Amino acid sequence: MTTPPALLIAGTGSRDERRAAAFQDFVRELGAQHPDLPVAGGLTGPGAPPLSDAVARLVGEGVTRFVVVPLSLIPVEHPRDGVAAALAQEAERHADASFDFGRPLGPDPRLLRVLERRLDEALGGGRRSPSDRAQTTVLLVGDGSPLPEGNAEVHRAARLLWEGRGFAGVETAFASLAAPDVPSGLDRCVRLGARRIVVLPYFLFGGDALERVRQQAEGWALAYPEAEVVSADVIGSTTELAELVMERYEEAAGVPGRARLAPEAHAHSHPDLHADVR
Repeated sequence: MTTPPALLIAGTGSRDERRAAAFQDFVRELGAQHPDLPVAGGLTGPGAPPLSDAVARLVGEGVTRFVVVPLSLIPVEHPRDGVAAALAQEAERHADASFDFGRPLGPDPRLLRVLERRLDEALGGGRRSPSDRAQTTVLLVGDGSPLPEGNAEVHRAARLLWEGRGFAGVETAFASLAAPDVPSGLDRCVRLGARRIVVLPYFLFGGDALERVRQQAEGWALAYPEAEVVSADVIGSTTELAELVMERYEEAAGVPGRARLAPEAHAHSHPDLHADVR
C-alpha cells in the first residue's frame, strides 16, 4: 500500500504569541485525531514555530511527500513572503522532498456557518425571531492586507455571509493595513441606519488583533451610546475547520475518507475543539 503524504499546515507568520499558540494547538489536535498520518505545522515569516522546522522534523522522520494546506482565510499572498515562496526554499533545501498544495480555505460554507453561530452567540443565543436579525447589522472585520486582492476577499466573505441570513446588512472593516478601520466601519453602519451592530472578527484565532478590534469597538460605543455594539468571537479551533483542512488535504493527496473525525471523536466533541483560543 502506498504511504500517504504528510500533511503540512502552513500559517502566516506572526509575532503574536497567543495567535501562534492557538495555531500550534490546532495542529496538535488535528494530529491527535489522525494518528496514522504525519501532521506538522509551521509559520512563514516571523513567529514560532517556523515552517522550516516542521519540514525538517518530518524529513528527519523519513517523509519525502508533503501536501501543504495554508491555514488562512485570505487566499492571496505576497509572492515574496507567502507560503509558495517559503516552500520553494524548502524544496531547494530538501532535494528529495516533493510538495503539493491544497486549495486555500477561503469563505467555505462551513466557515460561514461558524461565523453565523458566533453571531448568534454574541446576540445571546437561544431561539431568536427573524426580526432580531432584521434589526442587526454586522461589521465583518478582516486582518487587513497590503494587497487589494486580499482585502477584496473579506468583502466577498461579507457578501456571502449576508445572502439569505436575514441581517439588515453586512459591512466590512480592517484591523490594520487597509481602510476602513473599525471606528470608520461603525460610522458607516450608523449612516446606513443601524441601531444594533455586531462586530464580527474574520479571524481564525484570537490574539492582539482581536483585542485591538474590541477596544476600538468599545471606545466607539462609549462615544455613541445611542447605538448598541456587541463583539463576537473568532472562528476558533472548530470541528468545521478541522474537517475543511482534511478535505483540502484529501483533494491534493488523493486519499479519500479522512476528512471526518472518527465516530468516537464526534461522540465526545463539542463543535469547538477548544473552548477558548483567545
